[in-house]
Amino acid sequence: MSQALAFANGWNLATTLMVCVVVFHADGGNYGVMLAAEYDGDPGAVIHEFDPFQP
Repeated sequence: MSQALAFANGWNLATTLMVCVVVFHADGGNYGVMLAAEYDGDPGAVIHEFDPFQP
């Protein structure tokens, strides 16, 4: 998934589900989105974290 699509999906998931979501750089130049609580990959791969509870 492209970076723009990953950011759009991450923001949408965070605000809809009211959970913290991370956008991370995956293999092959792709990006991924998943719940922050379930992410156990390389912390250096995280590009952005969406926290719906922060103003």
